[in-house]
Amino acid sequence: MRVVIQRVLSASVTINGAVHSSINHGYLVLLGIHTSDNQTDVEYIVQKIAGLRIMNDEQGKMNLSLSDVGGNLLLVSQFTLYASTKKGNRPSFVEAAAPSIAIPLYELTQLKLKEKLGIQIQTGVFGADMQVQLINDGPVTVVIDSKLKE
Repeated sequence: MRVVIQRVLSASVTINGAVHSSINHGYLVLLGIHTSDNQTDVEYIVQKIAGLRIMNDEQGKMNLSLSDVGGNLLLVSQFTLYASTKKGNRPSFVEAAAPSIAIPLYELTQLKLKEKLGIQIQTGVFGADMQVQLINDGPVTVVIDSKLKE
């Protein structure tokens, strides 16, 4: 699994011209699921997101977690995080999991984040054509990959 976490002042997902979900102050998490991902990858990513300390403390230092500040989370599936541009100029997405694998792992990630953070997780719609708007705070953007564990 690969996630791009953006600390935001606000974020929203619009589908067919209507706002589907939105958050204030928190994380926009774009989630890519690899063909080889499983529940172990979900557990790793959830632990990292929940424990990540990129929210500012009273001194303006990134020292607090999402839970520490009572933040919100918007989770959006994004298969393009597994784009390969090795050959040519048109990306290949063969490393991105098919919906039959990705949807259950996406839903499990949402459930585990809800359990771990104790908040309602806002989401996009898997496979939908979505417009994602955000106001990045900082800007702060962090990439985590369950296979690299960096």
